[in-house]
Amino acid sequence: MDRFDAMLAFARVVETRSFTQAAQTLHMSKTTVTQLVQQLEARLRVKLLNRTTRRVNVTADGAAYYERVVRLLADMDDAESSVTRASSAPRGRLRVDVPSPLARMILAPAFAAFHARYPDIQVHMGVSDRMVDPIDENVDCVVRGGDPGDLALAARHVGDLAIGLYAAPAYLADVGKPSHPGALESAPHHIVGFLRSASGRILPCTFRRGVECVQVLGRYAIAMDDGNAYLAAGVAGLGALWLPHYMAAPHLASGELVPLLEDWSIEPMPLYLAFPPNRHMSARLRVFIDWVVELMEVHAPLAHGNVRAQG
Repeated sequence: MDRFDAMLAFARVVETRSFTQAAQTLHMSKTTVTQLVQQLEARLRVKLLNRTTRRVNVTADGAAYYERVVRLLADMDDAESSVTRASSAPRGRLRVDVPSPLARMILAPAFAAFHARYPDIQVHMGVSDRMVDPIDENVDCVVRGGDPGDLALAARHVGDLAIGLYAAPAYLADVGKPSHPGALESAPHHIVGFLRSASGRILPCTFRRGVECVQVLGRYAIAMDDGNAYLAAGVAGLGALWLPHYMAAPHLASGELVPLLEDWSIEPMPLYLAFPPNRHMSARLRVFIDWVVELMEVHAPLAHGNVRAQG
């Protein structure tokens, strides 16, 4: 048994949760991958994976072993890169998860430049607004707006999203413009609600004007947990909505949305990139983070001009 091949096969099965998919990504037969994992389990005298006809799950021992294996594989990858021409060209697969509007409007349009710079990096980008656990779901990093929350993760503050209140002309034709943030709490006004995926609760908004500070939850007929659907509902006239300027900009230009309460300010939403702190940071993850930081300097510059880290 080649221990390196066995560890690589095991790690790929954990990440794909499938012997078949692992074999495809490694350009091996499913039989070879299965045999390598079985030989590894025999050598270690421990069960690493639970297998059923439908899925493959990692055991507690397997999860602990996986964390050590991925660090070792990353170290080996970096060691090889340091003595080859690849030292200036990071390579390999990177799994990330980002909010759907950010992917659609900023990251995907700019990705061609990243690929041209790093052609040997293959990015698997999960696109969602749900809370993703990088450790449990074997994701290298996630990008999220708001408080990073989980102190088990290392988080880098990469940008601040300027927020505004907007509504469609059709909505305003029915109910008129609100004169105060508090008006959104009572008829005839209403909002489109944005649901926090972790708690299922509506995301409130805090408005400031001078010394006055008002937190608004708002009346709503519909609430959503996906940013693209949330924006579409606002454009359709289903209520007022607070959202990042980069999402509103094209719809302001087309006249589909109108800004409201412009004499009030809304605290910017911090944008964080989070990753497991105990996992070796590969060269490909470092350059991806640097690329995101570069993009955010253009689309969502830090409000105070510095980058903060936690974890």
